Amino acid sequence: MLNFRYHALSLVAVFLALVVGLLLGVAIGDKGLVSSAEKDVRASLRDDVRKAQDERDAAREQLRQRDRFEQLAYPALVAGRIEGLRVALIELGGGSDRMWDLTRDTLQGSGAKLVSVSVLREPLNLPEVADAARGTRYAKLAENGDLLHAFGTRIGIQFARGGRLLNDVRRALLAQGSGPLAGADGVVLVRDPGQLGDADAQAASTFEDGLIHGLHALNVPVVGVETTDAESSQVGWFQQHELSSVDDLDDPIGRAALVFALAGQRGSFGVKSTADGGLLPPILQ
Repeated sequence: MLNFRYHALSLVAVFLALVVGLLLGVAIGDKGLVSSAEKDVRASLRDDVRKAQDERDAAREQLRQRDRFEQLAYPALVAGRIEGLRVALIELGGGSDRMWDLTRDTLQGSGAKLVSVSVLREPLNLPEVADAARGTRYAKLAENGDLLHAFGTRIGIQFARGGRLLNDVRRALLAQGSGPLAGADGVVLVRDPGQLGDADAQAASTFEDGLIHGLHALNVPVVGVETTDAESSQVGWFQQHELSSVDDLDDPIGRAALVFALAGQRGSFGVKSTADGGLLPPILQ
């Protein structure tokens, strides 16, 4: 499927280049010594500029029509597809109101409900987490790094089915949170690793690996998401952890892909080179 946004941008770039060429031609020409050849070149450039303007305007109109079609078609495409599904949004390494809004918009009309939003703190505050986990083996988490993967696994399991430990460590583990952590039938995952020192990065990686392992253990659909303008794509990380992904959540087609991925469709969907599943699952293309 042709991406008209990129096409429109390329036409604008061509238009600007032609205008610059025309202006340079005028600037360097001597009014008294303009040859017929130079006049022909200028006339040709003017024709090219007009043609580029027409193509740009046509691409913009196609883009407007495409956006309108997607907005109108989206509700019918996702209506009731994941009826009753409880969805948790988990953000690793930093919260984003934009991702929260896009996830909420995605679920509208799908029958699913966003039941919780959790922004996991990175770097992890292991002493504080260990103190909150007193009475369990994870009370020694700050002293024994070997417990970190098992802790992440337990937290992943409890994100899916609820549990006391997750609620006990909630304040220490989360930088932000909304909604009860009482279980979920599907997870939308955002990852922004940021800049961490070696030790903190290793601890975060071990915990995240455990978290995904725990979610996988209960066969909960987990879909990694990002936007087309993400500074550092995490699709490779999602693929390494055997997660479906959507790389264009800022586009209605990407939001539809997320709904179908939460319904069980597997693949990396979107517009980037890592999207081995195309824009949408094959049955919808």
